[in-house]
Amino acid sequence: MMKPIADILVVDDEINIRNALVTMLEKKGHRVCGVGTGEEALARLEEAKADLVITDLKMPGIGGMEFLRRLKGAWPDTEVVVMTAYGSIDTAVEAMRLGAYDYLTKPIDRERFPVVVEKALERHFLAAENQRLRDRLEARTRFEQMIGASEPMQRVYELVDLVAGSDVTVLLTGESGTGKELVARAIHHKSARTDGPFITLNCGALPENLFESELFGYEKGAFTGAMATKVGRFELADGGTLLLDEVGELSLKSQVDFLRVLESKEFRRLGGTKVITVDTRIIAATNRNLEEAVKRGEFREDLYYRLNVVPIKLPPLRERGDDVPLLIEHFLHEFAARHNREPKEMSREAMRLLRLYAWPGNIRQLRNLVERLVVTVREKTIQPQHLPEDIQASKEDARTMVITLGSSLEQIEREVIRRTLAEVTNHRERAAKLLGISLRALQYKIKEYGIRD
Repeated sequence: MMKPIADILVVDDEINIRNALVTMLEKKGHRVCGVGTGEEALARLEEAKADLVITDLKMPGIGGMEFLRRLKGAWPDTEVVVMTAYGSIDTAVEAMRLGAYDYLTKPIDRERFPVVVEKALERHFLAAENQRLRDRLEARTRFEQMIGASEPMQRVYELVDLVAGSDVTVLLTGESGTGKELVARAIHHKSARTDGPFITLNCGALPENLFESELFGYEKGAFTGAMATKVGRFELADGGTLLLDEVGELSLKSQVDFLRVLESKEFRRLGGTKVITVDTRIIAATNRNLEEAVKRGEFREDLYYRLNVVPIKLPPLRERGDDVPLLIEHFLHEFAARHNREPKEMSREAMRLLRLYAWPGNIRQLRNLVERLVVTVREKTIQPQHLPEDIQASKEDARTMVITLGSSLEQIEREVIRRTLAEVTNHRERAAKLLGISLRALQYKIKEYGIRD
C-alpha cells in the first residue's frame, strides 16, 4: 500500500546538517521545509501545519526545549523528533516527557534516521485516522446502536425515518448478522410507540406446537402443565411493537394462525373464550428469500403480501466497505471498556485487510472478532499477524473485486472508485489517472456517490 506524503519541517541552525536532512527526506517523496531557528519554525507552522517536526535542541533564540513546549501547546497532533549531542541524552529524555516522539543523536545515523521518521509518521497518520473515524462515528449515531455512514446504510436510515411515523407493517430482509433487530428497535423508538413495549419472538426457535401458546398465551388448565395463565407475546406488545424474527421459519399451520390475527388484531388465549383485542404494530424479519419460498409452496402468498407492505433490505457488510473502520473503532472502545483493557488501535495494513474481507457472518462476525482481539492481543496496535489466517489471505485479492450478479452499474462504478481511492490513499490525481478519467470527472463522481475520503 502506498504510504502517504507527509509535510515535514526541519529546524537546525547548522545549515549543512539542515540541508542534508531536507534532501534525504525529499528523496523519500515528502514535502520538506528547513529553517534555522525556533522563531522561524513557529512562524512557518502558523502558515502551514506540519505532520512531523525534526528539531535540534541546541539553537539560538528561544532554544529547543522552549520551542517544543510552544509547538506541542499550539499543535499537539504534530509529531516531533528531537536531535541532540551524544552527551545530552538526559535532555532528550526530558523532551520526550514534553511530547516528543523520539530522539536522534548527532552525528545523525543515516540508517536509523529514516526508520525513526517513518515510525513517527505512521503514529501521526494512525492517530489522525482514528480521530477522523471517531468524529464520523459521533456524527452518525442517528439510530440506536446502528453505525454506518455508507450510501447503502443512508438509504436504510431514510426508510426508517419514513416508516417510523406510521403503523405500517415492515418486512426486514438481509443476511444473518446484518442488524435486523437493531433496525426494528430504531423504528420502534422513533415512532409514537416509543414509550410502549418492544417485544421479540424468534419463530425459528419454536416448534410448531409451542408457537400458538407463545404468541397468544394460554389460560390456566388449557393443557397438561398449564398451572397458571400466561400472557402471550402479541398481548404483551399491546401499545408497542412486536418483532417476529426469522418469520420465514414458521410452519404452514402457524402461518394460518398468525395471518388471521394479523388481519383482525383479535385472538383468544389457548383454552380461553374471551376475545382479546390489541393495538400492536408488527415488524417481521427474515434472512430467507420469501418470494422463492412462496413459489415452492413453503410460505403463504397472502401472508407474504400482508408482511411485505414496506420492505427494508439490509446490505451485507461486504457492500459497506466504508463502514468497516467505523464499526471497528466503535467495537474497540466498547470491548476495551467492558473487559477493562487499555484502548487498542488497528494498524493501517490490518485495517486494509479487514476492509477487503468478505465477512460472511456480517457485523456479528466482525464484532466477535474485535472482541477476541481486544482480549487476546497484548500490544497496543493490532497488526496483520494478529488476524485470522483467512483474513490475512485477503491481501491476495487487494487489487481484485467480486461483483455480485444483479449489481447495478452505479454500484459497481462506486465500488471501483472507492477501492481505487483506498489503494492510492485518497490521492485523487493518481486515482483519476488509474481510472482513465479526468480529475474533474472523478471529483464529480465522488460527490455524486457520496464517497468519503
